[in-house]
Amino acid sequence: MSESVWNDVDDYFTTLLALSDDVLTAALRDSEAAGLPSINVTPAQGKLLQLLAQIQGARRILEIGTLGGYSTIWLGRALPADGRLITLEYDPVHAGVARGNLARAGLDGIAEVRVGPALESLAALAKEEPDPFDLVFIDADKVNNPPYVEWALRLTRPGSLIVLDNVVRDGRVVDPAGEDPAVRGTRAALELVSGHPKLTATALQTVGGKGYDGFALARVLP
Repeated sequence: MSESVWNDVDDYFTTLLALSDDVLTAALRDSEAAGLPSINVTPAQGKLLQLLAQIQGARRILEIGTLGGYSTIWLGRALPADGRLITLEYDPVHAGVARGNLARAGLDGIAEVRVGPALESLAALAKEEPDPFDLVFIDADKVNNPPYVEWALRLTRPGSLIVLDNVVRDGRVVDPAGEDPAVRGTRAALELVSGHPKLTATALQTVGGKGYDGFALARVLP
């Protein structure tokens, strides 16, 4: 089956289920105009994140990897008016685009973009002793996926949900001899999740507008 069929199905779902609007379209447009890479989640994936956050009853969300704020908008829309979303972005240009997109979406009072290396931002965040996050979405540099999972565990509570994006890597995740740092980081994170006594998890393959990939879901246990 060709990738064009995957794209057609994605487009069908986006139209049928009204998975886009002017705000989301503008976020993608401004991200492209600023030269950001087109690696954001698809509309269907964004809606899935929103539904997961709503099912979770999330009031506090942590996102590692902001890009232009497209997924941040989906997650922010799941929060109540007094909810809080902290999103971490390495690139100041990306962060600036994201702030503009979040302001247009009316989420600048809920979502805070923090700029800098995510591991440093996570350490600083932990020192603030914040209330636990109900959902953590990890979608940043894959080589650091293992420490991101460790930090997610430190900053959540029993019952929280951790979502790890891009875990299939076009199928390359199955190759134990692969030398791609992104694949190795992804494999290490999955192995960490698999063997951790405080996590129960699954992973799913996906196809669509972003090709062949997938995500892992992990629930924090007592």
